[in-house]
Parts: sequence; C-alpha cells; structure tokens
Amino acid sequence: MILVADSGSSQSDWMLALPDGERLAFTTKGLNPFFVNEKDIAKIIQNAQEIVPYADRVSEVYFFGSGCTSPDRREMVSNALSQLFTNAFISVETDLVGAAYATCGDRKGYIATLGTGSDVSFFDGHEVLPTRQGLGYVLGDEGSGVWFGKQLVTKFLYGVMPADLSAEFYAKYRINKEIIIKNVYQRASPNAYLASLALFMGAHADHPFIDELLITGFREFIVTNIKPFPDHRDYICHFVGSIAFYFIEQLREVCEQQDVKIGKVLRRPIAELFNYIVQREKNYEIQA
Repeated sequence: MILVADSGSSQSDWMLALPDGERLAFTTKGLNPFFVNEKDIAKIIQNAQEIVPYADRVSEVYFFGSGCTSPDRREMVSNALSQLFTNAFISVETDLVGAAYATCGDRKGYIATLGTGSDVSFFDGHEVLPTRQGLGYVLGDEGSGVWFGKQLVTKFLYGVMPADLSAEFYAKYRINKEIIIKNVYQRASPNAYLASLALFMGAHADHPFIDELLITGFREFIVTNIKPFPDHRDYICHFVGSIAFYFIEQLREVCEQQDVKIGKVLRRPIAELFNYIVQREKNYEIQA
C-alpha cells in the first residue's frame, strides 16, 4: 500500500492507495520541521485515526513537505513517520519536488509555490535544481499568504487601510497591537498565523485596495523570484497553492505583464502527485 503526503506549514494532505483500488484521503496539521519537532510530528500522525488501521500494511511512504530542505530536517520527518509505519520504505523530499511531479510530470518547467509561504524552482525533467529562492517568512515569501497577512495587519495597525475595509477587518479578527505582537513574536507558528489573516482577501478581492495589494504582491514575487532566471521565457511556469488558485485573475494579469507563461494552477497538488507516484512505482515494478 502506497501512502503519499503533501505538507505545507498550515496543512498536510494525505492519500492512501487501498487494496481495492480506492483512495483514502485525509488531512492533518502542517508538518514543517522548522516549526514542529520529531516528537510532535509523530504525535500528529499517530492521532490521524483514518490511517491507523492501515499503518502496518503501508509498504511505501512518499512525503513531500515544506521545510524538508536539508538532510537533518528530512531525517527528522522520516524518523517520525517510521514510528507509525514500521514496515514501510520512507522517502522524504521537499514540497517543491512534489509540486514538480504534480505539474510537470517528466517535463522541464518552473514550479512556483504561492501558499502559506512562497518559493520557485526549475525542474529539469528528473530533479528540482537548487536556487537562491525560498528564504522563508522573515526574509522572503513574497506574494505568499504570510506576505499578504503582514501587509494587511501592518496597514491596519498603521491606520492606512481604507476605513470600510479596516472596520470589516477588525470585526472579523478583533485584533490590536498587543494581540499581534503576542501571536507573531511569542507563540508558535507565526507564519501560519499571519497567513490566516490573508483569508480576509477572499471576500474582498474586488475592492480596489485588495486588488492593488494582490497585483503588488504577485509582481514582487515574479520580479524577485522568476525574472532573475534568464531562460524563464522559454519554459512554462506552474503554480501551486491556495493564494495562486484563489487569486488567479490577478496572478494572470501580472504574469502577462511580466511575460511569464502560466501552466497548471493547483490549489493542492495531492491528487496529481498521488497519481504520478503510483504510476511511477507501478512502472518500476514492471521494469524489475
């Protein structure tokens, strides 16, 4: 039985190939090893009641997650997974690798993540090549949920958000400076907290202020993360993540202005990723 996971900082999507050919899909909290330790990762997985009955029958686990960028981080996740899936081969890769498989398949192309965080990389048809991008929510994450959340909250606190939006923003979140400081500087997962504030844009995407904010954020992402690649016009750029998916109108506008060719835009890549992994492993078995 093959289990595939696509994990961001806020949420992890899982899909299991059952013996009868059906799929079991479920979600857990995000398992970014920069924000949760091995013990917490293991606990979250073991509390996922959907998978527990099948745990000893899972033979392969393919985990693709944000924060899995170094051998020690990947080992942390692998060790946590092995505590439940004791009979399984376990592979841990970055979420960009998963996004590449889900969008590019075996073809060359750029893959951009616009979800809680943001990142971009080039897939050469075999592997995701390293880049200078992906600096995280403190130094980077342009055009992400975190970036937009920071913009919204700072403009609200500084009093430069339009009065009508400001009133609705306060009514929805009931926040002030003290609450923001506590959640950002004193509590766990500040990136997920900031990204949650970006949900406000969904109901107000047609407001001129929000529309301009989206245009600005996407432009900053593309100018900073995609245009530095001299061959970016030669390949399609696929996008993965809720920010790209829900605000595709503004994203398309900016990509057209910046001469970036858009390919697939997926909210969550788990279904396409699962299909790719299962098909790949079947082919391996046939070749063997």
